[in-house]
This record gives sequence, C-alpha cells and structure tokens, in this order.
Amino acid sequence: MSIIVNATEDTFKTEVLESPMPVVVDFWAEWCGPCRAVAPILEELSGEYVGKLKIVKVDTEAAPDIAMAYGITSIPTMHFFKNGEVVKTLVGARPKAALQAQFDEIVDGGTASA
Repeated sequence: MSIIVNATEDTFKTEVLESPMPVVVDFWAEWCGPCRAVAPILEELSGEYVGKLKIVKVDTEAAPDIAMAYGITSIPTMHFFKNGEVVKTLVGARPKAALQAQFDEIVDGGTASA
C-alpha cells in the first residue's frame, strides 16, 4: 500500500516543513529514467515506514520554485527533513537496501552518511 504524497508549491510547507515526523522528499521528473527506477522502491518503503516516516514526491517540472529553492540540479535527489530542516541529501538512484539504511538512520535519530 502506497502512502506517498505528491506535494505542490501550495502544499509543500504543510506536507514537509510542518510535518511532525521525518520526511523524505524525492525530487523527480517524468522524463528521468533513474527517477522511474527508484519509484517502485519508494512505493514499497512507504508501506514499511507507515507512522514513522513520510515520503513526499516533488515533480521538478511542476514545482520549479521548490526545486530551485533547494538547489536541485540533478535528479533523482532526495532531501531528508526533520523539523522542517534538511538533515541529509542523497543524489542519484539507490537500491532498496541502501535507501532502507538511510531511512532507518533518520527514523532512529541519526544523520547517516551516504
């Protein structure tokens, strides 16, 4: 079951910056092959982290101001937010195990390195 949220420029503040739980924001675009490769992994992980971590997708084509504000120059890029602040960034597609390790670090309070 997917519980991924698609954020827009209107909903980003509420969904990400004001979230009471950690948030992973996946900056992506429809034309991006690696983004499409990572999408099913994020779908799977969203079900595994229900209530512990929120996964939010931001389409850089539909929300260019958000992408610009966070300095997104390459996709896929994932920003990990805690209390409205970016605590970690991953650039590029990663396998499930690598993403899971990063998610666990954020959920458990650490700020894992890539």
